[in-house]
Amino acid sequence: MGTQTCVTNSIILRSSPLGRIWRAFSPPTSINFRYEVIRTDPACPHLQHLLPPPPLPPLGTPTMKLRSQFAFFAIFLPLTTLFNFAVPGITNFSVTQTVHAEEIFIEAESFEDRGGWKLDTQFIEQMGSPYLIAHGLGQPVVDAQTSFQSTENGQYRVWARTIDWVARWGATPSPGKFNIEIDGKPLDATFGTQSKDWAWQDGGIIDLEPGQHRIALKDLTGFDGRCDCLYLTTNIRATPPAVDDVLSPWRRSQLGLPETPVEKGPYDLVVVGGGYSGMGAALSAARMGCKVALIQDRGVLGGNGSSEVRVWAMGNIRRGKFPRIGEIIEEFCDHAKKSPGTYEEFGDDTKELIVLAEKNIDLMLNHFAYAVDATDVVTHPNPAIDQVAKPTRHVNGVRLLNTMTGEDLKVVGDLFVDATGHGWIGAWAGADLDITDKGRMGMSNMWAWDEAEQTQSFPETPWALDLNMADFPYPRDHHGQWFWESGFDKDPLGGAEAIRDWNLRAVYGAFNAMKNRDGSEDHKNAMLTWVAYIGGPRESNRLMGDVVLNQDDVIAKRDFPDGCVPSTWSIDLHYPKEQYAQKFADNPFISHAVHDRRVDRMYGYPVPYRCFYSRNVDNLFMAGRCISVTHEALGTVRVMKTCGMMGEVVGKAASICEKHDCQPRDVYEAHLDELLDLLRLPGKARRVTVDSEITIPEDAMKEAGPLGPMPGIDPAKLPGTVLDDHRAQLQGKWNKQTGLAGYVGYLYRYASPNKLATATFETQLPNAQKYCLMIYNRPHPNRGNTVPVTVKVGGSTLAKLKINQRDEGADGPINAGTFELPSDQPITVVISTESAGGNVHLDAISWEPVND
Repeated sequence: MGTQTCVTNSIILRSSPLGRIWRAFSPPTSINFRYEVIRTDPACPHLQHLLPPPPLPPLGTPTMKLRSQFAFFAIFLPLTTLFNFAVPGITNFSVTQTVHAEEIFIEAESFEDRGGWKLDTQFIEQMGSPYLIAHGLGQPVVDAQTSFQSTENGQYRVWARTIDWVARWGATPSPGKFNIEIDGKPLDATFGTQSKDWAWQDGGIIDLEPGQHRIALKDLTGFDGRCDCLYLTTNIRATPPAVDDVLSPWRRSQLGLPETPVEKGPYDLVVVGGGYSGMGAALSAARMGCKVALIQDRGVLGGNGSSEVRVWAMGNIRRGKFPRIGEIIEEFCDHAKKSPGTYEEFGDDTKELIVLAEKNIDLMLNHFAYAVDATDVVTHPNPAIDQVAKPTRHVNGVRLLNTMTGEDLKVVGDLFVDATGHGWIGAWAGADLDITDKGRMGMSNMWAWDEAEQTQSFPETPWALDLNMADFPYPRDHHGQWFWESGFDKDPLGGAEAIRDWNLRAVYGAFNAMKNRDGSEDHKNAMLTWVAYIGGPRESNRLMGDVVLNQDDVIAKRDFPDGCVPSTWSIDLHYPKEQYAQKFADNPFISHAVHDRRVDRMYGYPVPYRCFYSRNVDNLFMAGRCISVTHEALGTVRVMKTCGMMGEVVGKAASICEKHDCQPRDVYEAHLDELLDLLRLPGKARRVTVDSEITIPEDAMKEAGPLGPMPGIDPAKLPGTVLDDHRAQLQGKWNKQTGLAGYVGYLYRYASPNKLATATFETQLPNAQKYCLMIYNRPHPNRGNTVPVTVKVGGSTLAKLKINQRDEGADGPINAGTFELPSDQPITVVISTESAGGNVHLDAISWEPVND
């Protein structure tokens, strides 16, 4: 016979006859036990005789669990006894016990009144929970307060889970100090001062009477003190366990959560991530008849394009092969004038209202995805990558933590979209992925400052980066821009909180230099007005699809049959700026951008659909910066409006999957024409279900052209034969511009005088008759007043002219003269910068027929 181990369930001592004896000697007690049995008889008779398993108590029974390997003889022992003995068939027998204790557990995020403390959900995956942060920019924030109930009279030990957020670098003193007050009385301990990691800090012992009490988090500095949760217990010798995992067993027990999550769904499409890509996917799918869950871990939508991060939306939309793509993004994108913009420019409320208007979308704000349920479904080779059989994964559901209540949810559906940026859903599901080891971009935390009418003070920050004015670029126009970026080649996932905190140390150190060091004389009235505590990451996991787009594909304009989303941003990669990197070589905090500008920024490069689904998780789409591209190609596709358009395509593809009961790859292999037809529809087109007829509402946007929506005057609406500046053959340097309203087409150009720059327009007119040459112009004081214009017929010069583009009276087209012209020869107009007397404005010309 082999040796076996038997393990029991828990028992509650007071529910047994032995418990009635125990109660004569001690307070009500419950016991958990585990014991090991070496047996040679499958029936294990000694065990059955000694321990008939009693039932477990109902959830929430207020008992203190006692740990032992065998509880039967606990009554005969002092509280601290631990012993071993032998019983036939039983070995490794020992006993420990703990007295009954009241436990009070309070999640900081559940406080009734958070005061000035902010909810931070960015790092749940790393440290196990949302937490409150006192982000006061150097001014202590208003107390966070809540009430709790105690049932026993006596002494309680108070614990707070917190961190000294600069201790990981050995910096002192602790900036994030806070106190805890109970019923208006502060504890002796100062919190946020002891551990470089998230850990329990002992707050000492207090006396409480039964009843309701008030507890408050009292910020002492305004410099980002943090509190995850509080634990009060009458067992003053107990130390709470580590709770680094999301919904760890101890935390789950304290919250009274069931072992299995509450299930929600099923949905046709589950979108995880509420930034531009997730919003695009949810709105697009919902309007095409899918039932959608949109899950966002923050309280606002928009991601980097929200008021929390304030990155202005870049990337041109509504152009290329499918100019309708981007119309949904146009409905909610910001129009900030700079980055970071103002709170109002990002329209958080507008984004939410647009989503809530869709009856097919269940919006789940403040829900953090922390795991997936996924299984292997089939095994087959994927010819797109190799001929080796590989398991195909399938996502069944996403596990969510409600960051407001602690509730555990599972959302189930047919299809899923990873719009998390970090590629969390794909990573948990076992998707093929890649991450750049060296040369990876970092995270930015932008900031803003202003100048008051009177002198403003700012606390010294010895714990911040040690900076003087020469150590950072001056924050011109009162804001620290995108290049306040760090974390290059640091762990963008496990080290995310440290990267964010390094950025905060850089910002506070820079402002300290402005206020208290060598910049103080020039910044007496300066004050910090905003610092993003939500980081803006650029690069981490990329999930691999059937096409992995690379830089050469984009530059060479490789034409994929499923090319659809126009990427118009240059290949923009960030690296530490050497000028500021030497002092903090291990983690520079100022970046510079290296651009490959060979991307067509008007028409765009059509990114293929096959970059938007996983090659080995059969029901997983991707949208955003975690799509299937190389590090270099990420440089062009990662900007927000482009990411949003990916979502639009994915949403329409999801509706096809639901309609035909197929998977994302099948859309390319069997239903590509149907997808391309949907991409030609207005963004506001909709149907009730995936099988319903599509309707187009009256307020649908006008379709843009291949170069995008025309911001200027439509040449087709002007009289005569109009030639816009993009029709000209250009020599020399001509700068593009859109600053002066009233231009024709998409833009105008200008060139400096005497730079050998020319613009040649050539056309053949429809009829032989008199024409008036009109040269469209926007006057400006720096324009030329003797701009040379040459008119040729069939290569022979007909006239040489000088025009005045400076004169304010020349607002609109300049009449350059009337000419009798043939219809069977090319007519040429050359505009030159030679002796022009100022900058030459180049917009459009028109040959207008003259009727006698």
